[in-house]
Amino acid sequence: MPELNQRIRHLELPERMQRLPIDERGFPVPYFVPWIDGKPEFRGFDGEKMVICVRHKRCWLCGEPLGKFMVFVIGPMCAVNRVSAEPPSHRECALYAVQACPFLTQPKMRRNEKDMPEHLEPAGLMLRRNPGCTLMWTTLKYSIFKDGRGGALFNVGDPERVEFFAEGRAATREEVMASIDSGMPTLREMAERDGPDAVAELGQQYSKAMELVP
Repeated sequence: MPELNQRIRHLELPERMQRLPIDERGFPVPYFVPWIDGKPEFRGFDGEKMVICVRHKRCWLCGEPLGKFMVFVIGPMCAVNRVSAEPPSHRECALYAVQACPFLTQPKMRRNEKDMPEHLEPAGLMLRRNPGCTLMWTTLKYSIFKDGRGGALFNVGDPERVEFFAEGRAATREEVMASIDSGMPTLREMAERDGPDAVAELGQQYSKAMELVP
């Protein structure tokens, strides 16, 4: 990833993120990242940090207090069910993430789950695929609910603004639709298990999401 690393170094780090610790490569370690044996484990998240972010309304990425507007960094398909496994961030922190995170900026990258501790897994049903695109969902409020395993999930609320990204730049409509369409079979399968009403509701959610696609 030499080219990616070079591009990251040229990005302007948001002021709030400048207070974060730096890893051995010289990159900032987001607030949510757990430390194991003195090293950051970027694949997981610290459950205690999540509680702090929710209870004290802090940014998931920098750990500083949030303001009026909150931004969820989610996959485009989440515009359909409006669910996130992670709490929101500042817009400037989220914008840095969608331009710097290797997983978010490289569609062909797959998650490295070798020796991944189970307690670092997010709540809900996580699709193992790379969504190819990223959606910054700006909202004024959100709500929390429990998944079937007792974990916390976030209903991201109504959007004040949506911004789609792919490979660190604004995404095209084709890229956004490819990401949504590749994830919809999983949502349909889940809805079908819950019955006709759930299928009908999913159809309505999909129609609303289509209004947001550029």
